[in-house]
Amino acid sequence: MVPSANRQNPLLTSILFGTLVSLLLLESVVVGDGNCGCAPNFCCSQYGYCGTDPDYCGPGCREGPCNAPPSTNDVTVADIVTPEFFNGIINQAGADCAGKNFYSRDRFLEALNSYPQFGRVGTQDDSKREIAAFFAHVTHETGHFCYIEEIDGASKDYCDETNSQYPCVANKGYYGRGPLQLSWNYNYGPAGNSIVFDGLSAPETVATDPLVSFKTALWFWMNNAHSIITSGQGFGPTVRAINGGECDGRNPDTVRSRAEYYTNYSSQLGVSAGDNLTC
Repeated sequence: MVPSANRQNPLLTSILFGTLVSLLLLESVVVGDGNCGCAPNFCCSQYGYCGTDPDYCGPGCREGPCNAPPSTNDVTVADIVTPEFFNGIINQAGADCAGKNFYSRDRFLEALNSYPQFGRVGTQDDSKREIAAFFAHVTHETGHFCYIEEIDGASKDYCDETNSQYPCVANKGYYGRGPLQLSWNYNYGPAGNSIVFDGLSAPETVATDPLVSFKTALWFWMNNAHSIITSGQGFGPTVRAINGGECDGRNPDTVRSRAEYYTNYSSQLGVSAGDNLTC
């Protein structure tokens, strides 16, 4: 018997309904709305999206079964980043460097109050390696704390127009600023939300407020490199986290420069640099 043309097939209807429900659930889980409200047992990431893997439940997780941060050790970062250590870096900058009167150990330590996990996870040697790695990248990015802003940065386009969550503001530049040369609207936006400054409308704050400047560097580090170095992956992967464009043989000289700073600072702090120094 040939079924009527307008008669519904129960099996097909069931399949279509199941597919529609699955798509709706997938949208609610994966897409998110930037304001959390995830389904039970899902984490809301630092960017407002829902999921269950470490990108969602790890650093910056807002709601849900977020991974508890590792316990801290009894290291006092100020005892490692001594005036002698910090000044040994910044004193290599020329007297006419803008950063010479901008960056300071006091502002670094003040910014550190907002990031209690920095330099305090694992053994004392692990803490020293993280501190050495952080300052190695800072030294490379700023020329021993000489530069506050990226050289010729204003002439470069660091606006990702496809990012609708953190849209660029007209006539604002998202070029490198601060100890780790924070760049791109998709970094300025969430950094501003976390630190509480208008990263999109006033990105220049990173170059005018030394406390905010250090906080942006620590914010980026804690969200992108902290877990790499503290999990024993070595210094090399942190280079990829800071500037992956240098890796895979594309700029071996800059990678080598970063690694040399790291090895030097590790030696100063009395700890072995370990393996896997390049990316």
